[in-house]
Amino acid sequence: MIGKLNHIAIVVPDLSAATAIYRDTLGADVSTPVDLPDHGVTTVFVNLPNTKIELLHPLGENSPVAKFLANNPSGGMHHVCYEVDDIYAARDKLLEDGARVLGSPEPKNGAHGKPVLFLHPKDFCGTLVEIEQV
Repeated sequence: MIGKLNHIAIVVPDLSAATAIYRDTLGADVSTPVDLPDHGVTTVFVNLPNTKIELLHPLGENSPVAKFLANNPSGGMHHVCYEVDDIYAARDKLLEDGARVLGSPEPKNGAHGKPVLFLHPKDFCGTLVEIEQV
């Protein structure tokens, strides 16, 4: 069902500093910051030859990553994102197998403008999983 690893997301306390580390120190190609109000985050993508790193920073006090950052002031890995061909078929199979979707079971558009869902970390070895239709 899952395809390629689309990205690994890292919550960061300072988006500008984190972007500079990846761009200036590691020499990576990085995107400009993009606010995603529907998700409560600002993102920067670090483009690698085989995948991406998504740098996440809270956008507003009600951001879902604000609590993560409060518990992990230095930041850290937040989730992994896998590609799927059909997000509805993937969702239905996952639910049938007992996996839990966080929030609404209806996909919403993610950072790439494509439908995404998040899956409960307790169902996936302690890791928050995002699936994205490609």
